[in-house]
Amino acid sequence: MTLFDPDPVPGEAGAGVGPLGTDAPGALTPASAGPTVRMRLLVAYDGSGFRGFAAQPGQDTVAGALAEAIGTVARHPVTLTCAGRTDAGVHARGQVVHVDVDDAVDPQRLAKAVNAMLGPRVVVRRAEVVPDTFDARRDARTRRYRYLVLESEVPDPLLAPIAWHVKHPLDLRAMVAAADALLGEHDFRAFCRRVPGTTADEPITRRVLDARWDQVPVDLGTAGEGARLLRFGIEAQSFCHQMVRSIVGMLVDVGRGRFRASDVVWRLAAGTRDGGSDPAPPEGLCLMAVDYGEGLSVPPAGDGGEGRARGRGR
Repeated sequence: MTLFDPDPVPGEAGAGVGPLGTDAPGALTPASAGPTVRMRLLVAYDGSGFRGFAAQPGQDTVAGALAEAIGTVARHPVTLTCAGRTDAGVHARGQVVHVDVDDAVDPQRLAKAVNAMLGPRVVVRRAEVVPDTFDARRDARTRRYRYLVLESEVPDPLLAPIAWHVKHPLDLRAMVAAADALLGEHDFRAFCRRVPGTTADEPITRRVLDARWDQVPVDLGTAGEGARLLRFGIEAQSFCHQMVRSIVGMLVDVGRGRFRASDVVWRLAAGTRDGGSDPAPPEGLCLMAVDYGEGLSVPPAGDGGEGRARGRGR
């Protein structure tokens, strides 16, 4: 998945998503005949089997399922605006959505009812009333992703839905060094799918605040001797299309020895996807948290220990 520009063009992420598939920026359907309140929802979902977050006619999407369930509880159509749309197969623990509902709807009752209808595939982890000026997309300061890689000779059926299985041994030290090159503000054209209507010479500038690899301390006995579960965390103000998966694909190829760590610097400077790595598969990617200046939307105890750690520490 990807998170897109703070001010996307029509059809990009973060646009209002209605129950019938409308996704024009700022599009709103009538919420109710009476007074409404705006609610902020912290949403987690298993992206397996969904055709991404954004509602699409005739497709099973997270937004479609969530809007239908909320509308059932609120007894009127609703429009969802999310912090960033995820692609097909991508998961979330800390997706943030805002929705306007009748002011008689209780946040806790809404969350409980939606979870009864959609859980465990889609779960509202928290629901709260916020000022009607709050915007889940535009007010977001940073977003954080996690990507899991299972390095093992034998696949693990329990990890397969959430981790990319890589059979060959990986040089984690080289991957760590390569990730350091991503920190700061760069032109990420080499790691992004270009937005239709833009030209190849237009830069795609993003500022990465944190990018790090570590090994998750878990028992992987079922995956065979020497198996490791590797975790890549990246936080930025915004992301372009396929940016995280393309970065992970390149970093894993560094670990395989197909590229050197210094090649990441060269690829950033080159500004082209030609000759680069294939994007990593979607199942290893998870949107962990969105920061609105109040701390990341997932508490440190709930995001695998990444919390708000920043910088180059490992």
